[in-house]
Amino acid sequence: MKLRTLAAALVPALLLTAATGCGSDSGEQSKNAEGHDKVTLTLNWYPYGEHAPFYHGKKQGIFTKHGIDLTIQAGQGSQKTIQATAAGQTDFGWADTPALLGAVGQGMKVKSVGVFLQTTPSSVQFFSDKNITTPADLKGKTIASTAGDALSRTFPVFLKANGMSASDVTLQNTDAAGKMAAVMSGKTDALLGFATDQGPTMQEKAGKPVSYLKFADLGLNFYSNGLLASQDTIDKKKDLVTRMVAATSEAWTSAQGDPSAAVDAMEGASQQLPSKAVLTEQFNATLKLLHTDATTGQAPGVNSEDDWKKTITVFAEAGVITKADDPATYWDASFAPKG
Repeated sequence: MKLRTLAAALVPALLLTAATGCGSDSGEQSKNAEGHDKVTLTLNWYPYGEHAPFYHGKKQGIFTKHGIDLTIQAGQGSQKTIQATAAGQTDFGWADTPALLGAVGQGMKVKSVGVFLQTTPSSVQFFSDKNITTPADLKGKTIASTAGDALSRTFPVFLKANGMSASDVTLQNTDAAGKMAAVMSGKTDALLGFATDQGPTMQEKAGKPVSYLKFADLGLNFYSNGLLASQDTIDKKKDLVTRMVAATSEAWTSAQGDPSAAVDAMEGASQQLPSKAVLTEQFNATLKLLHTDATTGQAPGVNSEDDWKKTITVFAEAGVITKADDPATYWDASFAPKG
């Protein structure tokens, strides 16, 4: 945990210096010796199982086939990734849609070019011996959260959807890296997080099973992580954005067909990389999030306007955004992958 926290503190500086793929304001993109566009992608966090398709796509030559020499960078939360993308410090970002909505509402010139995780992994996570089986069982419990993030701001909506109020629980504020430690030490009963991230890691570290109350299973679904670019990149580098979305969709399709190879491709991705067993559990859970009923059977990254409207409404009601604008305010549908 200390290594992960220390490394997290270094990311903003790294983002300022490591965005070697970012092109000039003229729309030109740096190229490697083979003539492929040098492109940087900044993740929402340090590499974990959800990110396997990017490493798999790189190893399998999928991005190269689309003329892209991809560099994958760790992030320090979706908000910072979105800020770096909007500022041109990275060519593309991989970030949570609620954070994107908030950023656009604050005037950042950035848009989604395709949400890939269309069922939210947002959840309440706890050790199974807590005997929490329904939202009502959370009454009186203390839950680790990070103040101001999309999860903590959406949690009251989740509680309301299940007949409860925010006053029924106590939220203990901690940083993103400290939530697992709070649960494992017994300081809190549960945490708010992604079911595809912390749970499998806690289970391995503590040696006892973790259970979840998943928002999507209990009346509250919304878009989660996807690919985004600055408005400047969208305006000046349409061909690059089109190829990046297509390559990302193809990489997810390929990884879905061979999850083991996708996880193997992550070897050496980070000093903070979870074990292979955890990565496998994380990625298998992620694969269940790729579609809603509106996009089942379509290529990864194809979005539904109605799903966007539902997501926007959820976060307008949660106060993450002050008004529910049209989906086109947050999403450029013109880059939707084919197939």
